[in-house]
Amino acid sequence: MKLNDLRDNPGARKSRVRVGRGIGSGLGKTGGRGQKGQKSRSGVSVFGFEGGQMPLHMRIPKRGFNNPFAKDYAEVNLGQIQKLVDAGKLSTDGTIDHAALKAAGVARGGKDGVRLLGKGQFSAKLSFRVAGASAGARQAVEAAGGSVEVIEVVPASEKAAAKKGTTRAAAKKAKA
Repeated sequence: MKLNDLRDNPGARKSRVRVGRGIGSGLGKTGGRGQKGQKSRSGVSVFGFEGGQMPLHMRIPKRGFNNPFAKDYAEVNLGQIQKLVDAGKLSTDGTIDHAALKAAGVARGGKDGVRLLGKGQFSAKLSFRVAGASAGARQAVEAAGGSVEVIEVVPASEKAAAKKGTTRAAAKKAKA
């Protein structure tokens, strides 16, 4: 066998069907779409349409709600942090905060900071500076000889609004 003898198995590669290319092709005129109407047109999605009757997804009652004031925390388990410490990807000296955990690749997202959770084994003596910690996580860190400092994280949007507010107040005072 030579390299120039290599071929695909018969039928392994099928060419694209060219529709709407005349009556002799067998797929001319309607192009395999049947007759006329909405479904014969391109870009039409009639999924869930029930002929004008109220669709099932609209007949079923709504449940729950989306809380616009909910905090968005990046949740990190102590077991993950222990693995990073063991692998040498997370420094044990100094305090560990959102930036350090983000750089290590465990705190994804979380615009309102990091919340520690107590899942997994933890034995490293570390001090944390986070937005929140569960009771089990706090207990595990303190049992290992570390400490947890809970801080209040102010989102960037609130910082900007506060900054604008102070400058306007200062401008009003200057005018008066």
